[in-house]
Amino acid sequence: MGKTFHKPEALSSQQTHYCPGCTHGVIHRLIAEAIDELGIRGRTVGIAPVGCAVLAYNYFTCDFQEAAHGRAPAMATGIKRVRPDLMVFTYQGDGDLASIGMGEIIHAANRGEKFTTIFVNNAVYGMTGGQMAPTTMPNQRTTTSPFGRDVADVGMPIKVAELLAALQTPAYITRQTVIRPKYIVKAKKAIRRAFEYQMAGKCFSLVEVVSTCPTNWGMTPMEAVNWSENTMLPYYPLGDVKTPEPMSGGTDAK
Repeated sequence: MGKTFHKPEALSSQQTHYCPGCTHGVIHRLIAEAIDELGIRGRTVGIAPVGCAVLAYNYFTCDFQEAAHGRAPAMATGIKRVRPDLMVFTYQGDGDLASIGMGEIIHAANRGEKFTTIFVNNAVYGMTGGQMAPTTMPNQRTTTSPFGRDVADVGMPIKVAELLAALQTPAYITRQTVIRPKYIVKAKKAIRRAFEYQMAGKCFSLVEVVSTCPTNWGMTPMEAVNWSENTMLPYYPLGDVKTPEPMSGGTDAK
């Protein structure tokens, strides 16, 4: 009897360190599946900076680099320019990319660097204690906003996908989520499409993935899924935000 479901070769057998209900593992699998399907594992380099995914190198069987907090795009730029034959991707959270790393990602996108960024948005600093992040929702309670995010004081959450899409440089910018199976299928298509654009030397790509953080949200996994769907998705709408000219034979991630 043949197998209909198996672990991707690009994914290791390492036991996870992520909290129960965290969707980092789902995103890892989608990346690994895309790498396997495109046959690029032998020339793929991932980069993870500080954050919940700081140990991402344990979960993939491709080469990995560790970057300083927020500096993954700078490292990716250097690797891709020196070795344009490699498939380079950064894996970053919202506390990393949208805060200390905001300048890095904006300028990398504006230059049109030909690497791929997987941006995990769970609206909180996950690894360091649940502090308010640039993407924290209005009135959302965190360890540094115990009465909820006061937008009159600290401003509205930053929509990274829309911010980068405003740049004139051609790019593939999309927002997806993995909180339910119906969304996972579309997220997989988007991640694969981002790698396809890099393979074609087409443009910079960023896939924002709306995620959950049950531990720091103080919720059960199912409560976190429902909160993310009911509170985050209306503010962070799903779908392609920016695309370059159509690719021949490309996949639809909308």
